[in-house]
Amino acid sequence: MPDDDLDAYVGLPQREAERRAYERGWRPVRSLPRDAVVTMEYVVGRLNFTVDGGRVVRCWTG
Repeated sequence: MPDDDLDAYVGLPQREAERRAYERGWRPVRSLPRDAVVTMEYVVGRLNFTVDGGRVVRCWTG
């Protein structure tokens, strides 16, 4: 898993956050709308974003 500051993604536009995550080695990268229903399986190396209004409001691994 990349050594990265996840808090730095919050507030970024979705596309910029996705680009930055791929550049830093995250695979896969998943962007979800606020209040999306998601499964709880943990995927090593995956970075998840919650996006609202085109901006990242939450970021977590797995």
